[in-house]
Amino acid sequence: MQAIGRQPNPPIRAPDGVPVHYERHRPAQTVPFRLVQQHAATFFEQAEAAAGADLPQFVKDEFDAFLECGILAHGFLRLRCGDCGQPAVLPQLRAGRLRALATLTDQRLPLPGEPPTIRELGSPDLVFYGGL
Repeated sequence: MQAIGRQPNPPIRAPDGVPVHYERHRPAQTVPFRLVQQHAATFFEQAEAAAGADLPQFVKDEFDAFLECGILAHGFLRLRCGDCGQPAVLPQLRAGRLRALATLTDQRLPLPGEPPTIRELGSPDLVFYGGL
């Protein structure tokens, strides 16, 4: 008897045959997500008051997009390098299809647009070491 419905995908393997593990990101459980979620409205109000004008809509749209990113209800895209099986974020950044807003490392990374570190943006205690 065959199972009805979607069959599980075979495990993803790197060219050397080693299985590549994937665990779904849960952005709503991260400190940067919670900071933006809790303080975006206050930031908008203070920035607009200081400037004496509304922030450009694209700025607000970027914040909204950040809060939707990784939430499965808003869609899901998983990119992997065809050669090594690793996540394919860097090629997307270099091609200009993605934009890094900041890095979670203690030093700037050589990325297009030279994004600042999260420390430079005012969160000195938040540093991340690891990989995507």
